[in-house]
Amino acid sequence: MTADDDDRQLLRRWRDNQDERARLELVERTLPLARTLARRYANKGESLDDLEQVAALGLVKAIERFDLDREVRFTTFAVPTIAGEIKRHFRDRGWMIRVPRDVQELSARLSIARDRLTRELGRSPTVPELAEAAHAGVEQVLEALGAADAYRALSLDEPLGEGLEALDAIGGDDAGFERVEQRHLLRSGLTHLPPREREILHLRFYEGLTQREIADRVGVSQMHVSRLIRRSIESLRKRLAPVGVQAA
Repeated sequence: MTADDDDRQLLRRWRDNQDERARLELVERTLPLARTLARRYANKGESLDDLEQVAALGLVKAIERFDLDREVRFTTFAVPTIAGEIKRHFRDRGWMIRVPRDVQELSARLSIARDRLTRELGRSPTVPELAEAAHAGVEQVLEALGAADAYRALSLDEPLGEGLEALDAIGGDDAGFERVEQRHLLRSGLTHLPPREREILHLRFYEGLTQREIADRVGVSQMHVSRLIRRSIESLRKRLAPVGVQAA
């Protein structure tokens, strides 16, 4: 039985029988994933404890909202639900003055659009370009850009806990957190491979052995090792492609 099968079994017990122990077990199984997502947003003006509580709330909402009839893994559904709850927390708590919700949401869309257009154009986008990308009027964009100044400012000397100040937190996002869900799903996909194929992939991609070294280790020909690697990767690609995970 796979990890996803276990999740579904617990969800079924909770949904059909209101089995609180099943729901608690599912929360405990998935809470490390929620905490990892919370850490992605740490050092941005909110305490990690608060963010982990918000992430846990998002996890509970994911359990309540998940549709067992859909052919999708629970963790695949839970990740955007948890992330959305954290983003709503920042959106609702992060403004120094009251800004209308639609302006807050447009400001968030503009931030994403600005980053994307800057990469595509190789320069900062103009207001009309931002308006077109965000499907908004120029006046709306100008209002949202001005409202962005109302977002809570953080002093560079403000303590963030654990001996850190805001200045220490300046830097890029940790790209590793972007692949939390992909790694989780990949581990799930590996459980469907035969033990020898899992061992060969471990030797090749984790220990870094050559195909010749692997052949000597497992007692088969180098050509057979090559075929098994190709077959395993293709199997993972077919299994994980529907959820957008790159197996190789």
